[in-house]
Amino acid sequence: MSFTIPEETTSRLNRSELAVPGSNPVLFEKAAASKADVIFLDLEDAVAPDDKEQARKNVIEAINDIDWGNKTLSVRVNGLDTPYMYRDVIDVLEQAGDRLDLFMIPKVGTAADIYALDMLCTQVETAKGRKKAVGFEMIIETALGMQNINEIAAASKRNESLHFGVADYAASTKARTTGIGGPNPMYGVLTDVDGDSPRDFHWGDMWHYAIARMVVAARANGLRAIDGPFGDFSDPEGYRAQANRATILGCEGKWAIHPNQIGIANEVNSPSEAEVNKANRILEAMEQAQREGKGAVSLDGRLIDIASIRQASVMVEKAKEIALADAASET
Repeated sequence: MSFTIPEETTSRLNRSELAVPGSNPVLFEKAAASKADVIFLDLEDAVAPDDKEQARKNVIEAINDIDWGNKTLSVRVNGLDTPYMYRDVIDVLEQAGDRLDLFMIPKVGTAADIYALDMLCTQVETAKGRKKAVGFEMIIETALGMQNINEIAAASKRNESLHFGVADYAASTKARTTGIGGPNPMYGVLTDVDGDSPRDFHWGDMWHYAIARMVVAARANGLRAIDGPFGDFSDPEGYRAQANRATILGCEGKWAIHPNQIGIANEVNSPSEAEVNKANRILEAMEQAQREGKGAVSLDGRLIDIASIRQASVMVEKAKEIALADAASET
């Protein structure tokens, strides 16, 4: 282990993150009653320019008046290159109560973007005497943001998570796709010629590199890594497949752009009972091995060692966190 150990951010359950347009307040109560771990009220892409001001008022009222239970509550502000962002930040922080947990920052391109927003938030919080500092969720959705992702992840103590914004990232990199997440039938490899045997075409994941890079930057700085949207909310199996591959790479949650995606995200990003049981068996086996002065031992025909303890501990702690959250939501 390096002498430099990443400082972990605030612990939050972040399996599912539900997007809710700020211009559609009829959805707010439904979102609050949903099973989503995190809700972000959107002032950016889901709101037309003429509706920005009213959406901001809607969101402030909702933060103050709705019972959000034990959910994490975030507001996606407009980008730093727009005439809306500064008013989003100032009005929300000045007028909304301490129930707000996070600001989601779109299209982050440089560490200076985070520094600027950190400064603005600090000034408002100090002036208004806010009791709780707002945290930052940052969407990596441009080539510039991906280039500077390491510096962005380390830019502020407010930083909590990195998110992959696949649609704008595709536009920024000029990728040949119009889908929002998911595979592309042209992204694959053809097997070699083998006599007269038919050649097989194997699909690939065109977003593998971007998500893997985001995960490394997030984890190296103690942040959560969250996969972004999957546009076809009528395809639950496609959503599940994309969520599974992001989770395997190290993401701990995924956006839900429709309520029918929440349950899948929660399931995929929760360890199964079988996985938790195996993790507990690993911890028990290693405890016995350490009592016997051994650094490694076999379990079910496989070697387990100190690294296995770290893997198993992560899974067991996640299961405990989910159980506590479920219990709190039922009371």
